[in-house]
Amino acid sequence: MSLFDHAVEAAEFLRGRGFVGAEAAVVLGSGLGTFADGLSDAFAVPYADIPHWPASGIIGHAGRLVGGRVRGRRVMALSGRVHLYEGHPMTSVTFAMRVLGRLGVPVVILTNAAGGINTRFGQGALMLIDDHINLMGTNPLIGLNDERFGPRFPDMSEVYSSRLRSMVRDAAAAAGVALEHGVYLGVHGPSFETPAEIRAFRAWGADAVGMSTVPEAIVARHMGLEVLGISCITNMAAGVLPQTLNHEEVMETARRVGAAFVSLLEGTVERL
Repeated sequence: MSLFDHAVEAAEFLRGRGFVGAEAAVVLGSGLGTFADGLSDAFAVPYADIPHWPASGIIGHAGRLVGGRVRGRRVMALSGRVHLYEGHPMTSVTFAMRVLGRLGVPVVILTNAAGGINTRFGQGALMLIDDHINLMGTNPLIGLNDERFGPRFPDMSEVYSSRLRSMVRDAAAAAGVALEHGVYLGVHGPSFETPAEIRAFRAWGADAVGMSTVPEAIVARHMGLEVLGISCITNMAAGVLPQTLNHEEVMETARRVGAAFVSLLEGTVERL
């Protein structure tokens, strides 16, 4: 079976379990899964039960797909994702986007925990992604192109929808949530970056760095989905502060800003 066939099979499985008519899907990054807990009329399925869907083994990623409502809007929440650094191929890293496309979901909101490069940012800041830099050393569209998914050379001049970004800014203002904005740089991982790398990234115009989101955004745009990206700056990148980096700090900061993050997401979904 082809990747397209696998995506169709997974989509049909989910349709049979009520995952239909969603106005948006939200991918929840490390420690940001509380949004899924607040859905009304919620129902869920573990990733392990979905045909061909890879399961994440990373702490802070619950590994389930949740359907429900937020302020009257039908949504799907992907509580956890898989990463390239886990050893998965790009087809697995982006498989969820392929399935969302086959389900007819028009909008995908990609969230992540990221390291802050811009020294203006404070730990726990929320950053609206204006654009990204792909430094993962690969691209999810490498290989034969299946026109049923999208064109060979998709346009990337506006990966992150200006329409959706305007909605996020309105939602932040209404909820009293401070919102930064900037460029997200995606790296392969899993090691944190060196101070020299961070200095280079800053010179390139990057404001935050992380190990996800970029492949998903590229594949979502390949299929014509409208994309929004939000980073939680869970730690300052290497060399910004005189301290070492660890994943526990990432999780703790994500938990601390959880209420503001959920409020921002709910306000954004309400405006779709």
